[in-house]
Amino acid sequence: METELVWLRGELRLADNPLLDIAPSVSERLVVFVIDEALLDGTSADGVAGIGARRLRFLWQCLKELRGTLLKKGSDLLVAVDEPVSLVARLAEQYQVTRVVASEAAGGDDQLERLARCLPRQCRLERRGTGTLWTSQTLPMTLDEVPASWSAFRRRLGEASPRSHSRPAPATQPAWPERAPRGLPSLQRLSREADALNDVPDSAGLAFVGGEAPAWQRLDDVVWESDLLATYQQTRNGLIGAGFSSRLSPWLALGCVSATQVLEALREWEDRRGANASSRHFYHELLWREYFHWVARQEGKALFGDPPSSPGQAFECWRLGATGQPLIDAAMRELSVSGWLSNRARQLVASYLVHDLGEDWRHGAAWFERCLIDHDVASNWGNWKYIAGVGRNAKPRIFDIDEQSRRYDPDERYVRHWKEVSLQPSSYEALGH
Repeated sequence: METELVWLRGELRLADNPLLDIAPSVSERLVVFVIDEALLDGTSADGVAGIGARRLRFLWQCLKELRGTLLKKGSDLLVAVDEPVSLVARLAEQYQVTRVVASEAAGGDDQLERLARCLPRQCRLERRGTGTLWTSQTLPMTLDEVPASWSAFRRRLGEASPRSHSRPAPATQPAWPERAPRGLPSLQRLSREADALNDVPDSAGLAFVGGEAPAWQRLDDVVWESDLLATYQQTRNGLIGAGFSSRLSPWLALGCVSATQVLEALREWEDRRGANASSRHFYHELLWREYFHWVARQEGKALFGDPPSSPGQAFECWRLGATGQPLIDAAMRELSVSGWLSNRARQLVASYLVHDLGEDWRHGAAWFERCLIDHDVASNWGNWKYIAGVGRNAKPRIFDIDEQSRRYDPDERYVRHWKEVSLQPSSYEALGH
């Protein structure tokens, strides 16, 4: 019988999770999530930690709920702050692990390459796809054939349909190895700033709470309670409120719900209500996410571009919400307080930073990575490149902010709301105060 180690890196759910499938030969299993110590030490050039308080809080909530679920299934979860590859390799050797199972990350995966070289001789590394609608085996094109644009990607998919039936959660899990470490550090130990935050950052919007159960509650609200799929095409460009878009992205990014589970709910709604323009547009949003994930795998490290020079003063004003442009400043305040932005707001602040202020897109992408509770490497960096017009698609996306303000916030409701919301002390720290 074998001892297996599952290294979770964002698949924080039990149902429809290929990493947690049970092989007949596995009698014991370690389930591990490592918070990279480099994200918490604040040693970057500008002294700002690599993961913001709001994003860390949401991650911790996801981990806490997953641990509770695994305990009910006869297993457990080890969450540690360490250098990930070193810790996984040490655990594999100490507990005579015969197989490490992990998902492949987007944008190149130095960690898995290094781990493959560090594992003891008796241990093999198995990579599994977890985050996309298609797998590398079912995608109707090779990785090299993924085209430059989303439109071409969609055409290349043709009539191919992804798997739309999710797998239920396993009834049990293999036993935890005797004397192996387990447990979750308190949020206060990880970050006093994150621990001090509340879970209702926006009284006009949604309280984002991490975990598989909140993910399913939100999915149920989107599909059945609010009936958003009937009106999504008309409301998706909204700026304020809880119901104009799905706001599923935080739970999708952390893997609390899978893209396949979302698609399954969409297909069930269409079977009952009939497909319409809004439900088809919602499906296209899933395809945009799919496109960016496969592009990120194709580009590897090139996804991030060359290291940029130091940011200028204009970047500092942008991230502090002090540009003097009301809509941009409101959006940056929302980001600092809630850790989330609507798709429309993300496009506008990105365009403004790059095309109006003349700052490097890579600084904006890195700042989003620190702040967003729904940070997804492929979607974040891919969208910033898309707006900047660099890389595979060289057409820049430039927005007239004044025109966008008149169109999407004509009564300045969004601007007034975020002007009146007080930044919490931790928000100021995250902004570099």
